[in-house]
Amino acid sequence: MNLAQQAAAVPPQWCTAEEWELRCQLAATYHVFDHFGWIESIFNHITVRVPGPEKHYLINPFGLNYNEVTASNLIKVDLDGRAQSPTDHPVNRAGFIIHSAVHAARGDAHCIIHTHTDAGIAVSCLEDGISHDNFYGAQLHGRVAYHDFEGITVHAGEQPRLVESLGDKAVMVLRNHGLLIVEENLPKAFWLAWTLQRACEIQCASQSLSGASLPLSEAVRAASAHDGEHFDPDGRLGQKMLDAAVRRMEMARAGLSIDFRA
Repeated sequence: MNLAQQAAAVPPQWCTAEEWELRCQLAATYHVFDHFGWIESIFNHITVRVPGPEKHYLINPFGLNYNEVTASNLIKVDLDGRAQSPTDHPVNRAGFIIHSAVHAARGDAHCIIHTHTDAGIAVSCLEDGISHDNFYGAQLHGRVAYHDFEGITVHAGEQPRLVESLGDKAVMVLRNHGLLIVEENLPKAFWLAWTLQRACEIQCASQSLSGASLPLSEAVRAASAHDGEHFDPDGRLGQKMLDAAVRRMEMARAGLSIDFRA
């Protein structure tokens, strides 16, 4: 069953139609991340909050590759990391520590993405962090927070400091560690994760060249941060990008292509 067929399937009895739709969208996003290579073995997480007062959220089963995640095997957990849906898999402790802290503290944190990409970790190890002097980095102007590395994130004592470091920002560089994205929905988080990844890739490439970097003005950075998110007339930029990424992935898997002469 491909992702489109899965989305059209009847939800299991233990799942509402609204939750099933989120599960299908989240599972598709895990597969897109795998297709793009934004993976770290069985580690890292993309979580989405399930509607309701309990602040339950969906997380990938620990031990599965991203391309093994499905709508039905995603685990719904509470803020204490206890499973609230049928599962044969555990929840990664590090994923619980980071994601539960932010989901609990931020009312707008409906989707959280944590990555360990090569470019992301490389930039996280730089004292100055993310450069806002390239096309993608400029779009992150005013969005980025930083959190100092305290070791592997498996200790509950770090949670309040993670939340304090994040504040009201949508992006946090976990220094010497990786990247974190916090957004109001999954498509918007996908757009921001893509932009952040490209910013880090371009920064790594440009800083490997000889010669001085060309800085941008604060005014240009601010304008780029606004326009990068709001230029789409339909206001659906993230959804369009995610849908296109899913189509590209599924066509690649099936060995299909569009006839440009059509």
